[in-house]
Amino acid sequence: MRPALRALALIVCGAAAGQTVEDLEKQVAVYRRLLNDWAGLTRYGSENSELRPPAPGEQRVVFLGDEITENWPPRLFFPGRPYLNRGIARQITPQMLVRFRQDVISLKPLAVVICAGSNDVASIMGPGTQGMIAENIMSMVDLAQANGIRVVLASVLPVSDFYTSQTTRRPVGKLIGLNNWLKEYATERGHVYLDYYSVLVENRAFKRDLTGDGFLPNDAGYAVMAPLAEKAIRLALESPVPPPLRPLN
Repeated sequence: MRPALRALALIVCGAAAGQTVEDLEKQVAVYRRLLNDWAGLTRYGSENSELRPPAPGEQRVVFLGDEITENWPPRLFFPGRPYLNRGIARQITPQMLVRFRQDVISLKPLAVVICAGSNDVASIMGPGTQGMIAENIMSMVDLAQANGIRVVLASVLPVSDFYTSQTTRRPVGKLIGLNNWLKEYATERGHVYLDYYSVLVENRAFKRDLTGDGFLPNDAGYAVMAPLAEKAIRLALESPVPPPLRPLN
């Protein structure tokens, strides 16, 4: 079923299930934005256009991702650091790839932290195999390397069923498999792997005190993630600038 038809079916079913008109209007608005701007280019377009180039010596870093990135509380998002949050809720890797030039390259950061793949695993926008995720992430890394931007590849986070059935949509084995690939690929290409997963997981589930819904970190979870990100960024900035990719023959 086409996404638009599926959306309409969901809305009709929602009405039959007794959802409020306000809830249905919100769903319609979400799908309207999706149809009009699939990649989310308008989300940060104006903000990007008003952003000045990095000052001399400024170590600008862009965090690119989905709701795990976007929902990082501003008061906890590296105060005093020239770091930019470019997360968009419910995005998958092909959407991030489309907006990579606008939301990363054009901002002229020294490094990018890519945290992506969990929504692909959950098939938020259709099938998302590990091979498809890998190709999109490799393309983002190629774009970064071609523009002299250092790369930090973050793991996907664990999930738990404490509040909702997260493991049905995001099977633990698929998350672990994707993280294994991310780590191997980062090592192979000389980039930094940022392992959020290991410190957030307990008995193959998201630690209860670090999440509010079994998927997104709470304030305590982000507080655990922040120093790991800082360390990964330092390692990336201390590494040599990646050489430009060789042009195709």
